[in-house]
Amino acid sequence: MTAKLKKAELHLHLEAGAPISLVLSQAAKYGADMSPFIRDGAYVWHDFTTFIHCYDAAAALFKTEEDFALLAETYLTEISDAGAVYGELFVSPDHGVSAGLSAQAYIAGISEGMKRAKAKCGIESRMVVIGVRHLGAERVEAAAKFAAGRPDPLITGFNMAGEERFGKVADFTRAFDIARDAGLGITIHAGELAGAQSVRDAVDLVRPARIGHGVRAIEDMDLVRRIADLGIVLEVCPGSNIALKVFPDFESHPLRTFFGMGVKVTLNSDDPPYFDTSLAKEYEIAKTRMGFSDAELNAMTRTALEAAFVDEATRARLLAMI
Repeated sequence: MTAKLKKAELHLHLEAGAPISLVLSQAAKYGADMSPFIRDGAYVWHDFTTFIHCYDAAAALFKTEEDFALLAETYLTEISDAGAVYGELFVSPDHGVSAGLSAQAYIAGISEGMKRAKAKCGIESRMVVIGVRHLGAERVEAAAKFAAGRPDPLITGFNMAGEERFGKVADFTRAFDIARDAGLGITIHAGELAGAQSVRDAVDLVRPARIGHGVRAIEDMDLVRRIADLGIVLEVCPGSNIALKVFPDFESHPLRTFFGMGVKVTLNSDDPPYFDTSLAKEYEIAKTRMGFSDAELNAMTRTALEAAFVDEATRARLLAMI
């Protein structure tokens, strides 16, 4: 069992982290019918398109600053109860605007929830602002400029998510330059639904400290060795990869190969209730299905804290907990 192990999470889309119980509570609050999307306590979807429809329906139930404060507090409390000492939340100003809030109000609500969680259970957390790739380069750059303006001190990183197969990485490099020049940590989604070339482009053109997923790099072993040599950290989400059929099962997942080749890897839950997972379950699966020892899992947690987008004093305090 991994229940006693300290944990950390670097890859979690906040709206997708809402427990189903919270989503149903929000549905009752707003009089929404979620029966097409939730049955028998589980989300119902069968491919990436229906997953997105399901996600959008649930995310639309968070509309106010207090809703987002509750969401952040609930998720961080949940992973703290499972042993997490740190969590990064991927947040999208575009989602805040679509919910009817200003981007600033959206961030303010999340920040309040993060502070409540820390006061309640001691968990440290930060926000990573997301630019949505399939909305186009201008919108991604706008998200980078918003993040660079540091509307909240808990914003410490910038990322690009969304449909990996939309456009070319070269179309988005200016956004990452804006974020990097502002001192934000840089990570990018690549190599889950798109292949090894997407990871190579991310490495060459974005020069990220971390890559979200990155697992399709396994299709090019020279690229895997390069990632190891550069010290780029992969935010690996095995449950997501299996649910989306990137790999057929946990036994064929490349996490063990990456680890053995010296790639810096971390464990994360991505969109947990949609993929029937959780941060705790990811650690448990890594142990029982992938053969990682407690010492190796601790090493992954240490890697996550070493790669976290935090100040050095906070990093030292967190590392002392492992």
